[in-house]
Amino acid sequence: MSINPTDAELVAEVREWLAVNWDQGRKHDPEWLGKVVEARWAVPRWPTEWFGRGLGDAQARLVEREFKAVGAHGTGQDRSNLWANTALAYATPEFKAKIVPALLRDEVKMCLLYSEPGAGSDLAGIRTRADSHGDHFVVNGQKVWTSSAADADYGMLIARTDWDVPKHKGIGFFFLPMKQPGIDVRPLRQITDEAHFNEVFITDATVPAANLLGTPTQGWEVLQTALAYERSLMGDRARGPRSGAGGSTGDMIGLAREAGTLGDPLIRQDIARVTALRTLNGLNNARAKADLAQGSSSAIMSLGKLAMSRILHEEARLRTSILGAASLLEGPQFPRAEDANFLTLNAYFTSIGGGTDQIQRNIIGERVLGLPKEPEVDRDMPFRQVRSG
Repeated sequence: MSINPTDAELVAEVREWLAVNWDQGRKHDPEWLGKVVEARWAVPRWPTEWFGRGLGDAQARLVEREFKAVGAHGTGQDRSNLWANTALAYATPEFKAKIVPALLRDEVKMCLLYSEPGAGSDLAGIRTRADSHGDHFVVNGQKVWTSSAADADYGMLIARTDWDVPKHKGIGFFFLPMKQPGIDVRPLRQITDEAHFNEVFITDATVPAANLLGTPTQGWEVLQTALAYERSLMGDRARGPRSGAGGSTGDMIGLAREAGTLGDPLIRQDIARVTALRTLNGLNNARAKADLAQGSSSAIMSLGKLAMSRILHEEARLRTSILGAASLLEGPQFPRAEDANFLTLNAYFTSIGGGTDQIQRNIIGERVLGLPKEPEVDRDMPFRQVRSG
């Protein structure tokens, strides 16, 4: 590995390594990610002591470009792996050494244990509790809208650790082991007839004190870092069509041509507008990620997530307009209509998951534009005194 390589030297090194190690058959090879991590390509922006190369963002993107050129995956996790990035920033050295390599190699499955029935938009109002018992905490409570909970090895959990301080200051952030008694996962049926989300009931489950990220009351700060990475991902991309018949903006040109509506000036104008929104959002996300230091959070990420939400709703409306009455059809024998309906319904996921559109507007208004905060009467009182209904 060269120290302070030039761009040309770095590109040559990446190409040579890929030429030796990558082939298309490795797409589903469980050992591939291990090789990427070992070669320090998985997180090139990270320091060398943590599997990285200490590269700046511009050179790290050169690495990502070379991987993408041959269809290889595994790099760029210093931007995309919210689990590993959060652990690297706040976990103890011992737990970090255990969990970070496993996360980079995708050897453990994860889920997010944030929202509760009475604490969705206001996550600081959580009432799931984690009580300290020396070398471990005992957790009791309920979480909801948890993706992949049934298969997860760990859940990134926020829980109330101190009830006598204001709500934002009494929260802990844990890697909760999910394969244990006291964890009850129940699927939630969605309007798309899927069940990606679950409600999770936690009764006297235990989590080692070593799995605590930060201090027992630093959880809100840790959460902001995790949410920044999550919103970054949601601002970058969203789910594609269910049928696989095509889901990008470019495919809408083909869809309009196929439906005989490409000559409609209003349809063409709408396609152009959605294309412009996607391009602008991509540029904004690139800027935000370039400014995002490891272990920090950025309110700019809310712009990308909010923009992607609008884009998905605009595209859903456009698909329906292109298809006209044919959009009323349903079922696998009508893949274009199936996609239009599925993507229309699924657009609401981005409007809600990772913080609702309304929450993103609040964040942008307060932290980006510097507008006054909304009144919050319970912000500074001990959480034990906060009323709940």
